[in-house]
Amino acid sequence: QVQLVESGGGLGPAGGSLRLSCAASGRTFSSSAMGWFRQAPGKERAFVAAINWSGGNTYYPDSVKGRFTVSRYNAKNTVYLQMNSLKPEDTAVYYCAARRSSGIYYREEEYDYWGQGTQVTVSS
Repeated sequence: QVQLVESGGGLGPAGGSLRLSCAASGRTFSSSAMGWFRQAPGKERAFVAAINWSGGNTYYPDSVKGRFTVSRYNAKNTVYLQMNSLKPEDTAVYYCAARRSSGIYYREEEYDYWGQGTQVTVSS
């Protein structure tokens, strides 16, 4: 079993930056693919970023490419999401997810474990 706990959400100005963290329990983190998703009010959960087990491969949708960066520090069982040039449309609950696999994944149904989410609000 893997438990994920997100932190670092909050209120940020448009054009500003926030960094989210996701701490994972368990010994399988270093061999797990990780992902970030978000869900805005009234909308379905959407893919934000993915990273493979080593951190050497990442993937983003066009909506955040060039503004968001996912990284991981396996020695601390933590994955990060650095969010720059924030926009009001980035406002959402952000979730991290894990899959026990060495690949990279962007579909919600491909992930096995989910955190509880952290709220990010971007003011205009």
